[in-house]
Amino acid sequence: MSKQNIDESTVAGFGDEWERFDQSDLESAEAKKLFDLYFNIFPWNSLPEDAVGFDLGCGSGRWAKFVSPIVGRLHCIDPSSALEIAKNNLRNSNNCEFYSASVDTMPLVDESMDFGYSLGVLHHIPDTQAAMSACVRKLKKGAPFLVYLYYSFDNRPVWFRMIWRLSEFIRYVVSRLPHKMRYVVSQLIAGVVYFPLARLSFLAEKLGLNINNMPLATYRKLSFYTMRTDALDRFGTQLEQRFTRVEIKNLMKNSGLENIKFSSESPYWCAVGYRSHSEQLI
Repeated sequence: MSKQNIDESTVAGFGDEWERFDQSDLESAEAKKLFDLYFNIFPWNSLPEDAVGFDLGCGSGRWAKFVSPIVGRLHCIDPSSALEIAKNNLRNSNNCEFYSASVDTMPLVDESMDFGYSLGVLHHIPDTQAAMSACVRKLKKGAPFLVYLYYSFDNRPVWFRMIWRLSEFIRYVVSRLPHKMRYVVSQLIAGVVYFPLARLSFLAEKLGLNINNMPLATYRKLSFYTMRTDALDRFGTQLEQRFTRVEIKNLMKNSGLENIKFSSESPYWCAVGYRSHSEQLI
């Protein structure tokens, strides 16, 4: 039996994360704002009526909450204990189905889905290329797939990338602590790093300064709850891979996607592609 394309320690970490941050304390307006940031390039108007699709790595169901009301059926897939959180958060969404499965064991028929998406997930899987190909195989020809992968700061200056390398060392240490300690340290980081830098960016923007390369400027108008969630996500996860825009495009093309489009705004990089009509995937 072949080894599954999954990192068990990373999966356990995400289960712990979403149990601690089930998104129940996140204001609905901010949740919708975050959804719009990730889905702003998704071609909703191209979907058929009562479209059927999947959310790979659904976590707490924070994206499915907004997708499920506008589609026919949504398959929510996650290998972690977070699936129970999603079931609870989506208990009023009668068109959602839930599967405890990894990317290579998705119980979906090949070429059966009208759309799919996987946000912030595939870079936490050992073989990202194989994982993306597994997702694309489930799509009908011509169906869209939205993906968000961590970027390797290819659009940032050298000094910015140096700061990231320092944070990467911290992540390596923190992510190997017991779950309770990961949580405590990540919350300290949220309080002493995320919050001050985010508010500094907010003030700088008010003063008319260029904040494009200010660290954590993305959080300047977001709540401390989101900062705390993302600090645990960032520093509590053992397996993390990052890709340039070119590398992401190649991953998508090699998976059988075409007509690839990237979002021009943060978060980087969100991209959408369409299952090729001509290519037979293996």
